[in-house]
Amino acid sequence: MTTPPPYLVIAAELRRRVQVGELAPGDRVPSTRAITREWGVAMATATKALAVLRQEGLVRPEPGVGTVVAPSATGTRTPAEDRTATPLTRREVVDAALGLADAEGLHTLTMRRVATTLGVSTMTLYRHVPGKPELIRLMTDAACGEVPLGPAPAHWRTGLEQGARWLRDVYARHPWLAHAMASYTRPVATPNAMAYTEWMLRAMRGTPLSHTQKLYTHLVIFAYVQGLSMADDLEEQARQDSGISDGEWMEQNEPRFDAIQSGGSYPELALVTSGGGFGLDLRTLFEFGLGRTLDGIASMIDETSG
Repeated sequence: MTTPPPYLVIAAELRRRVQVGELAPGDRVPSTRAITREWGVAMATATKALAVLRQEGLVRPEPGVGTVVAPSATGTRTPAEDRTATPLTRREVVDAALGLADAEGLHTLTMRRVATTLGVSTMTLYRHVPGKPELIRLMTDAACGEVPLGPAPAHWRTGLEQGARWLRDVYARHPWLAHAMASYTRPVATPNAMAYTEWMLRAMRGTPLSHTQKLYTHLVIFAYVQGLSMADDLEEQARQDSGISDGEWMEQNEPRFDAIQSGGSYPELALVTSGGGFGLDLRTLFEFGLGRTLDGIASMIDETSG
């Protein structure tokens, strides 16, 4: 008897969990990283297993959540069957790609995977999007256009703070976006991304800063928020890959840190970390760094005014 390939074995087990109710409609199914940990397989195998379930209509990507069990109903049609009745739209392509990237990361996104999710051939996607780079550009524009910024406040500091928090929230909903927008000399040309830049510049309209200083100020804040958001994404990947929490990781590695510091070569660091009272939290770091960045901008404005 021929042994089925690992991805079909995994798909069968996940299908069983859905059928017996261990995974109910709307529940999040194991991500590709979780599958690699549970079954000890490669990421590509985990991806193929989830693709089988998507083709069967058992699961679907949910933006901001991950891959979830699809609503169960007698006679529910698969995505491929739905496609015969309803023409595919570009918005559906972008939404499906957003769901996949949100659930599993941008590195797993391919045109083939998006096509599988939608139940169409890969060539069908190319009628709506010329390729992955353009698809990512459209995804970026959609992500930046989800929540409007509203009118810019009268005071520059309130405006820049609001703009920074808005961008932080966008990256929180779509962790992959910080990496997609990582280039400063080759910015992503999308209406909604450019609208954010326009908004930030408008927030500084009443200051004495030059046009160049305003643009640099915007880029400094953008880089700060983006850097911490990329760290957030890397931290989450580390948690998923290792399967242990930040506290557990520190507990495992604390003896090594103690051994390095025991020689007395790092007295200032020892003063900060001694007694176990210091705990690094990225949200606290974000607030601290944003405040100090705005303090620096305030000093520059005061100097320019003088």
